[in-house]
Amino acid sequence: MREYIKLAWRNIWRNKRRTLITAASIFFAIFFALIMRSLQLGSYSNMIDNAVKLYSGHIQIHASGYWENKSINNTLVENEDLMKTLRDNEHIKQIVPRLESFALGSSGPQTKGVLVMGVDPPKQNSMSKLSEKLVEGEYFQPGEQATIIGETLSEYLQLGINDTLVLLGQGYHGATAAGKYPVKGIVKIPKPDLDNKLVYLPLQTGQQMYMASSRLTTLAINLHDHRDIDETVTQLRESLSDNQYEVKSWREIMPELVQQIQSDNASGWILLAILYLIIAFGVFGTVMMMITERKREFGVMIAVGMHKSKLALIVTFEMIFIGLLGLAAGIIGSMPVILYFHYNPIRLGGEVAESIETFGIEPIMPMAWQADFYLNQTLIVAVIVFVSVLYPIYSITRIKAVRAMRG
Repeated sequence: MREYIKLAWRNIWRNKRRTLITAASIFFAIFFALIMRSLQLGSYSNMIDNAVKLYSGHIQIHASGYWENKSINNTLVENEDLMKTLRDNEHIKQIVPRLESFALGSSGPQTKGVLVMGVDPPKQNSMSKLSEKLVEGEYFQPGEQATIIGETLSEYLQLGINDTLVLLGQGYHGATAAGKYPVKGIVKIPKPDLDNKLVYLPLQTGQQMYMASSRLTTLAINLHDHRDIDETVTQLRESLSDNQYEVKSWREIMPELVQQIQSDNASGWILLAILYLIIAFGVFGTVMMMITERKREFGVMIAVGMHKSKLALIVTFEMIFIGLLGLAAGIIGSMPVILYFHYNPIRLGGEVAESIETFGIEPIMPMAWQADFYLNQTLIVAVIVFVSVLYPIYSITRIKAVRAMRG
């Protein structure tokens, strides 16, 4: 067997041009498959990061049953045991407390139903960069009697900086929730439905208005790496009592985003399938050309006594060597390209960028830098290459030595 392997290795370098052409077709196959898949996964990662940083976080913790019945009466109290469990989890990067409820927002004759979100100003700013979204005014401070509202809502209610927003709603256990707050800032929230209804209050101010001292509706959690979501959700569900708390991942909170990614992923796989088809024809065509070119050589070898099965084995080793050469070159060649665009994403412009920004997503196309898709794409292209080996084997078993030598 070792002699056949040596013979195959020497054979592929007898005609370097033929070997390099065949290896090049495999190089471009794996190179473009990796670049395309990396762009897809990088775009999904960007969409997820933007969505969770803007609103949901990677994971949310509520009082048990809150997600089905979003009531100010169904809230939790931030206690030391709960916070210690969260802080001790190695995947958790950030915990942002919130109190969310609905109210009627009014200014002069204008009235509108709004979503009031009591937030810890420094923690919320660290998570969603809210201060960077200000188009007018300033960011508020903890405990301040002031509000920040969405730009579209400010236009509807005809509110400017230092104008007063009146809020009226139902507080904790049926208490009346009412308050008047000067507008300290107006933010442009890159999500039209939120920009049209969101009112931020400092957490303590919101708790005072809803008569819900120390109570929270949500603990929004950000992770160091979004790929650890499933593991972290499982750990938290095992650690926290089902009777007291519910743990929701962003996929359960934003199913519409999951559907959007699944739909795009399906179309991406169709494009990849077309690319694989082109790759398969390219590799197969190159192999056919190589076999046709060497037919006379094979005829001579069979005529002098080499068994067809041994000749097929040597050619199989040759194709394996060429395949591994092309795959290795493609993987190594794609790494600097993917790494560069992972840290320096392609920034979109014009109408495309504006369209993407309306969904609250930064208009960039980063490439994903992760091992799993390298393995998947390499295996798929390797299968295509090794299926192409079947043709040379079949051709060799059908060779008639005399006819092959005559050409």
